[in-house]
Amino acid sequence: MIERETFWDRLDPKYQLILCDVWGVIHNGRQLYPGAAERLLEWRSDGRCVVLVTNAPRPAEAVEAQLARIGLTPDAWDAIASSGEAGIDALAQLGRPVAFVGTSSDRALLEGRAIPISDNDDFRDVVCSGFEEGRLDVQDYRAELEAMVQRGVTFHCLNPDRVVVYGGTMLPCAGAIADAYEAMGGHVIWYGKPFRTIYDYALAHGRHPPADQVLAVGDGLQTDMLGAAWMGFDAVFVTAGIHAGEPFPEDFAASHGLGDWRPIAIIDGLGT
Repeated sequence: MIERETFWDRLDPKYQLILCDVWGVIHNGRQLYPGAAERLLEWRSDGRCVVLVTNAPRPAEAVEAQLARIGLTPDAWDAIASSGEAGIDALAQLGRPVAFVGTSSDRALLEGRAIPISDNDDFRDVVCSGFEEGRLDVQDYRAELEAMVQRGVTFHCLNPDRVVVYGGTMLPCAGAIADAYEAMGGHVIWYGKPFRTIYDYALAHGRHPPADQVLAVGDGLQTDMLGAAWMGFDAVFVTAGIHAGEPFPEDFAASHGLGDWRPIAIIDGLGT
């Protein structure tokens, strides 16, 4: 039997730091994608530093616990950089209670990290980790958002993703609510990809290599690919995630003012 050579078999040794997306690249929320764990371990055995960069609105230890539940062991990565971790660090500096939008479990995680949650109407900031249970349409939040815009409340978005694939089902994420808030004229602070804060955190784990030694791997155009381009990183676009096999848009660079930037490879997944 002749084994087919893959893109990964020819990966340039110059990439000493790999920033790998999690949801949509490593797993679908319920199970690991075929070959994903083996690929991460291979990169580490090659001496590359692997940092998992995720827009999960939770602390790194919560992300690690989820990965463990679906069978990914800690030896598959060097560090985890989550948008939730970046946001929690910023919220801790506010020194005042914040309102909260999201699931009860996410609220408990924030309170466990000593972020005070306000149940009154005197808050100046609101933190959003996602949609509440039973309220999965942005329109469900419109009246509340409009009231907060009128009061000048700052909206802290812990997950810039608009959608996520969970076991084959598309679910909305916090970024969809943040989009609506901005459209109403509200002020949003975004944590996570494609914004620089999470990349600075991730690069610190890799000892700040030059940009040409960093490879970003992800399935999100507006998060993984745009963030990599803004940071000057090479990138690999994974088609099997949220864009469900769609081709990479030919006008992506032009529509974002990125010159001739495009991913160095377009692949089905880590196992291919």
